[in-house]
Amino acid sequence: MKTRIENALASALATAEREAPPKLAAALQDAVFPGGARVRPRLCLAVSEACGGDAPRLADAAACALELLHCASLVHDDLPCFDDAALRRGRPSVHRAYGESLAVLAGDAMIIMAFDVIAHAGAERPRRLAPLLTTVSRAVGTPHGIVAGQAWESEANPPLERYHRAKTGSLFVGAAMAGAIAAGADPAPWRAMGERLGEAYQVADDLLDAHAGPEEAGKPTGQDAALVRPSAVGTLGTEGALTKLRELVGQATAAVPDCPGAGDLRGLVVAMAEHLVPAGLRQSAA
Repeated sequence: MKTRIENALASALATAEREAPPKLAAALQDAVFPGGARVRPRLCLAVSEACGGDAPRLADAAACALELLHCASLVHDDLPCFDDAALRRGRPSVHRAYGESLAVLAGDAMIIMAFDVIAHAGAERPRRLAPLLTTVSRAVGTPHGIVAGQAWESEANPPLERYHRAKTGSLFVGAAMAGAIAAGADPAPWRAMGERLGEAYQVADDLLDAHAGPEEAGKPTGQDAALVRPSAVGTLGTEGALTKLRELVGQATAAVPDCPGAGDLRGLVVAMAEHLVPAGLRQSAA
């Protein structure tokens, strides 16, 4: 699965970088490689395989697009107008390495690239193309996608659950449903699992921000408190956030629809949710 994801991303960037301005090409490489855990594309491919996996090229394209959109959101999120983060994945963030202008352009390029990748792969399964594009666009746009999630940070006292569902949960929902669509299956039964997993991942990220150092997190921590952003830890406290995390992981695993790979999917859900929990809290989160 990891090889499929990395190959799809490398192919997409190779196409986009052909004769591109060298600094932009370098910024794109830096934004995508080496990647993090690739949890969203892994989820997309796992659901596709569980639903039969009869169109692997389309599933790979969907997984690639979701990761490109996630990487674009990180590049923009790190900009001085948002978090002004110096680090991402343990290295200088894109705007620190290449300047703000190229960071904005790199993020924009990845957004466009994501939909281009899906459009090209969808030619072999044209009936699946429109629902796939719609599902992915809703996961990143407004009123419920990443854009809305980022915008909630500009509001006074935003509702925590709506903020979390938009900023993080939406792309997990998109990944789960896109995997089903790519395989020609009904995406509706996969929404609940994506929603709960996305919420769990955001709670885990809030715990990481509050309790881990930059070395462990690979990015600046303490940002929620410094920027006065809503977080599960700020609202519920550490113990309350851990309880919430356990509840959400349980709900996510219970929401996995009956399918041949249900057991493996449940294990993947747990592993994804636990990935971001700080090492010192993992026993409590178990």
